[in-house]
Amino acid sequence: MYQYDNIDQTIVNERVAQFRDQTSRYLSGKLTDDEFRPLRLQNGLYIQRHAPMLRIAVPYGLLSSKQLRKLADISDRFDRGYGHFSTRQNLQLNWPKLEETPDILEELSKVEMHAIQTSGNCIRNITTDQFAGVAPDEIIDPRAIAEILRQWSTFHPEFSLLPRKFKIAVSGSQQDRAIVQAHDIGLEFYYDKDQNDGKKYRENKHHWVMPSKERMINIFKTSGFRHVETVDLVRCGKEYQYLVYFTK
Repeated sequence: MYQYDNIDQTIVNERVAQFRDQTSRYLSGKLTDDEFRPLRLQNGLYIQRHAPMLRIAVPYGLLSSKQLRKLADISDRFDRGYGHFSTRQNLQLNWPKLEETPDILEELSKVEMHAIQTSGNCIRNITTDQFAGVAPDEIIDPRAIAEILRQWSTFHPEFSLLPRKFKIAVSGSQQDRAIVQAHDIGLEFYYDKDQNDGKKYRENKHHWVMPSKERMINIFKTSGFRHVETVDLVRCGKEYQYLVYFTK
């Protein structure tokens, strides 16, 4: 499980302080609804009909016992004693008070958690198989690749204002428990019928995963999500390339 270094912790702490100031200015009338909207969405906060909703990031669904206890404590103190785990492995609080959301983010920062990029038109939480790391049929542990993608996509300056939200999932087995086909980009690692390609994927993943993802998201960014019809990953010699089919 990834652990914060001083830089990580400083970034999250500064984001909490920034959002506390933004929320204070909004509640005092210095920011309009339209001005506050992108600021709150960058921190996972939705304003809904009955109450705000705060979506907390749980990267690839992995939680420590310390983090889980903190989530329980937050739900008791700031909500109604429970939370909602989403289909994409985040946690949602459905009844927080707007003025207390900075306090919630501060509590999250104490256990290396945040709500960054859980809403808005950006690259969302990287998800994977709920049994990753212990599944007997997995070819690789997909959590390592999910973590690389998480670090790469967090605060990526090119992809913070996409045409639409963008979701990535990673599967390390042929049984698609991560539902990669329902995502904008899905990575699958498995052996073919001759037991060949799985090992090559495993050895070469650091050569092609990141450049290919960046090219694909740039297409999405410039063309808009409704213009891309299908994408196929094909092998050209020892390399893997994407074929992109556009709608007319």
